[in-house]
Amino acid sequence: MKLEGRTALITGSSRGVGQQIAMGLAELGAKIIVHGRRTENIDQTIDMLGKYDVEVFRVEGDLSVNTHISKITGQIVDKFGGVDILYNNAAIMSSFEENIWEHSLEAWEKTFRVNLYALYFMCSAFIPGMIRRGYGRVINLTSGIKDQPELAPYSASKAAVDKLTQDIAVKLENTGVRINILDPGWLKTDMGGPNAWYDVGEVLPGALVPALIEDDGPNGKLFSAIELKDTKL
Repeated sequence: MKLEGRTALITGSSRGVGQQIAMGLAELGAKIIVHGRRTENIDQTIDMLGKYDVEVFRVEGDLSVNTHISKITGQIVDKFGGVDILYNNAAIMSSFEENIWEHSLEAWEKTFRVNLYALYFMCSAFIPGMIRRGYGRVINLTSGIKDQPELAPYSASKAAVDKLTQDIAVKLENTGVRINILDPGWLKTDMGGPNAWYDVGEVLPGALVPALIEDDGPNGKLFSAIELKDTKL
């Protein structure tokens, strides 16, 4: 129970990678805040978490909508005062079939609102409290995607996530808060598709490693869940 007493928010944890991370953190004893856009998907994750003896809280909202983000963060602060662990996992991606020259402005804007802007607002809502308390772990999910011009809005947003994470890391030196980047690998999820290289369950235990580092551990660095899949927690 290495994370007993810690509170963890995993955005986009109603399915896929986020759902796996939520279960892995629960097994380590963390209180879990499940987030999703749809009630029925959140219900499924909460049912799956029932086998763990941890507190579970739910928040619902569309991360492309600013008022939803404010509502989510406000509910969490009211309930817990903040979080100790933040996985910015939620993301959207356009279709593989779209032409690189035909992405609409609306598609670009929504992708960046969910994949980058919401991530920033989650960080700004919770990192100051982590600094005051002297402890925090922020894990921003990135992608190893390359040579896929049809997915330009997604890949560009993930490149921006990497840069933003490295910039925020500078502000966290000499604190007990660490922020890092996690590449989950190409996984068989709704986003990754059926031809992906790995089953979604293979994201564990590697995805949990950046939540377990020491207060003076890596900061602004890249972790690969697949490369760490043989880690003993």
